[in-house]
Amino acid sequence: MSASYVTVAELRSNLGIGTLYSDATLEEVCQTAEDLLNQYLWVNSIPVIGAVVANNVATFVLASDGSFTTGQTVTISNCGPYYNGQKTITATYPWSTGSGSFPIFNFYFPYTSINFPRGYSLIQTAITHEDENYHLIVPYGKVTGPNLQTTAYSATPAIREAAMILAVDVWQARQVSQTGGISPDFSPSPYRMGNTLMARVRGLISPYLGPRSMVG
Repeated sequence: MSASYVTVAELRSNLGIGTLYSDATLEEVCQTAEDLLNQYLWVNSIPVIGAVVANNVATFVLASDGSFTTGQTVTISNCGPYYNGQKTITATYPWSTGSGSFPIFNFYFPYTSINFPRGYSLIQTAITHEDENYHLIVPYGKVTGPNLQTTAYSATPAIREAAMILAVDVWQARQVSQTGGISPDFSPSPYRMGNTLMARVRGLISPYLGPRSMVG
């Protein structure tokens, strides 16, 4: 899917580069800016820390208290090819309407009864796959629920401006040497792709920051 926070046509126009570079090259830069912003924006998603398959039922362990409910359609990503995709939740723990028969102890779960379910929750979906032992998902996967925003981030001016700033910075970093150097007119400046990159746009996106992105 093409980037929507800043498009190829918008970046091409802003840079004034005409047709010198291919759409594919510019799309990589646009997608990089969008991916960076998505790590900070508040969306209806929860990290997936582990998964198991038993009797054509997939169980996902989420790094959050109960956030979803039975019957919701969610999108699973970064968990493996047969786990990924749109799935309908058939059961949850902690329990929600219609999920009281959740077979919580039918599989091996490596947490004691003392600290479970504090900070964790489980969802189940149908899956056609052979049984698979419980395993961690590293790096974490993601489950994304329904988008209830009134205005999509792709249509939010502040987000679009932030994406353009990031895309331009990334593009210029591709074109200009990062090594600095010694010369009579040398003017020191921060490393373009350094840890101040997101700080440059944090003021623009501050109303939309996700609480989890601000931890630590």
